[in-house]
Amino acid sequence: MISSARRWRLRKAAVTLRAGINGSAGWIVVPVEGAELNMDSFELNKIAGAVLGVLTFTLGLNVFSGILFTSHAPEKPGFEIAVPEGGGGAAVAATTADVPIAELLPKASVEKGAVVAKKCAACHNFVEGAGAKVGPDLYAVVGRPVASAEGFAYSAALKAHGGNWTFDELNAFLKNPKGDIPGTAMGFAGLAKETDRADLLVYLNSLSHSPQPLP
Repeated sequence: MISSARRWRLRKAAVTLRAGINGSAGWIVVPVEGAELNMDSFELNKIAGAVLGVLTFTLGLNVFSGILFTSHAPEKPGFEIAVPEGGGGAAVAATTADVPIAELLPKASVEKGAVVAKKCAACHNFVEGAGAKVGPDLYAVVGRPVASAEGFAYSAALKAHGGNWTFDELNAFLKNPKGDIPGTAMGFAGLAKETDRADLLVYLNSLSHSPQPLP
């Protein structure tokens, strides 16, 4: 039989457990005011076992995480790039060489060439008798002598170039005007895509009463 004074003190008591979790200590206070403290050794063993289980689980989780996320330095830093031995520059040059224009012209499209020609329309006319604009008219330009369009003042470089506007000559000039004929007044940067040049050439060739035969 518990005395009334003893029972009053028990009602004011608290069960205090100290547990070390994850390397830090903390106090867990469970107030039991209004309840009698009637805890035998079996209950204490269960609490101690639970605390020990939490500590064991936490420790195991830390060890597993360390194994799972540990990074290993590579044996050789950086990436290895394989470089072919000898002839590398020649191989690159071979892959970037233009296909001869004579091989592209039979496959070229007059309709696509008309679209490409719109890039030139600000400076050139394509209609017979329309005359020059910023640049000479391009009607019947294929096969025409260089710097021969009436009513246009050509640069000295074009006048000195001579010859006729063959498919090969026009192809080289359209690719890089200033590189092909240094000193030309033509400000156009050129058409880098060879199929665009082929399409444009067959379109220009169609603008004539007597189109030139394809090479």
